Amino acid sequence: MAMKESRLIPQASNWDEDLPEPTEEQRVYPRLIRVNKINDIWMEIPRYENITWGGLWFFAIISFIPLCIVFISIHDLGFSYNSFLNVIFIFISISVSLFCFRTILFVPRGTPVRFNRKRQKVYVYEHQRGVWPWKRWPTTIKVFNWADIHGERVFMAGRADYGHRLYCAVCKPGTYEVLDRFILSWTVGDINMIYGLWSHCCQYMQGKAVSDKPLKTDVPLSWTPFKNIHWPEDIDRESTTASD
Repeated sequence: MAMKESRLIPQASNWDEDLPEPTEEQRVYPRLIRVNKINDIWMEIPRYENITWGGLWFFAIISFIPLCIVFISIHDLGFSYNSFLNVIFIFISISVSLFCFRTILFVPRGTPVRFNRKRQKVYVYEHQRGVWPWKRWPTTIKVFNWADIHGERVFMAGRADYGHRLYCAVCKPGTYEVLDRFILSWTVGDINMIYGLWSHCCQYMQGKAVSDKPLKTDVPLSWTPFKNIHWPEDIDRESTTASD
């Protein structure tokens, strides 16, 4: 039996299915998973990562315990073999704590994607978080033409991340050559949620009437205190208006 392959090149990691083209007749009932705003001009969809924020608080606090023990046990500041190891240990502990606190306090919750159906453009709010807490974690806004975007479903089979994701592949105009990709929905267990979300985005951008009622309306408390979403003024204006 021949292995199935994506029409997009290169194929996405963990790819499982190409979704219908944005211009095609969508055969799945359109349904948002979550939505921040939707009207006749633009729609904003939040993207909440599957992060256990309480676990980050735990690791941030627990990393201070060995740090305190080391400080208490150090009696001199000379760079002997033992004290050098202590310095390394202290640096690692501080780095772990800094990473956890920086993620909790400053990483944006639910980085959004805006669809402007009058301009036929998509605005993707991206925050590039790294594992090195001492380095700058930049925020960028990517702007794409809706006509260049194709939907993909990938299947995540990890123990802590099991289910389906919706990716958008941005291709060179008129081709299936992928220039960029972004996640539209992090992992969900119900495959029909992915189909419904893609169908909703396509039909919304086609100018069809779609529901403004999402499947989920609750907002977990861990998402609200540190939302940290700040659109640049010019992009905010462009992405929410029909013309200049």
